[in-house]
Amino acid sequence: MEYSRANVAGVLLFVAVSQFIMGIMVAEALYPGYSIHDNYVSDLGIGPSHTIFNLSVFLFGLLSVIGVYFLRHMPGFKTVNILFSLMAIGAMGVGLFTKDFTLVHGAFSSMTFFFAGLSAVASARLVKKPFSMLGIVFGVITLGALGLFSIGIITSGSMTSDIAYDSIFYLGLGPGGMERMIIYPGLMWLAGFSGYLATKRED
Repeated sequence: MEYSRANVAGVLLFVAVSQFIMGIMVAEALYPGYSIHDNYVSDLGIGPSHTIFNLSVFLFGLLSVIGVYFLRHMPGFKTVNILFSLMAIGAMGVGLFTKDFTLVHGAFSSMTFFFAGLSAVASARLVKKPFSMLGIVFGVITLGALGLFSIGIITSGSMTSDIAYDSIFYLGLGPGGMERMIIYPGLMWLAGFSGYLATKRED
């Protein structure tokens, strides 16, 4: 059986998302005292399970870049490919430059979050309704949560501290919970979109 480039890209993106979600769960389970409410996701990158998390997030970015390579000639995918690529580069940067590299890590994580949200919204136009509406919803949730998270970091003083202070802008979820409201909606959409690509028939 012959597979199209979109099918290959879809499988790669699905593997990228799946292994990253499992990597986060395993890293959390192996980190004694870790709190998804009080701890940043990036704390996993400098904790006792740092190897698992850093390798997983880097692999997420790498597989996403390779997936985009297979989509480079797909009509109508130019903007989405650019956004996916920027998201993927950011993810690889997060894996290479941990939280200890404060400014660089912050720049790469913000890059990943921002372009993940934009790519969800942009890629929604490539699929049919009503499924396409989910891309817009998840993308808006990601970008909205990113805005609240950023305001919370600035107003709570966490930007200039190693401590993740709570903020009213986290809506009771804590810094870790709000950060996951940025990450998981984008991953959910990417998993769904990858399934669409993996089963797409060659035009």
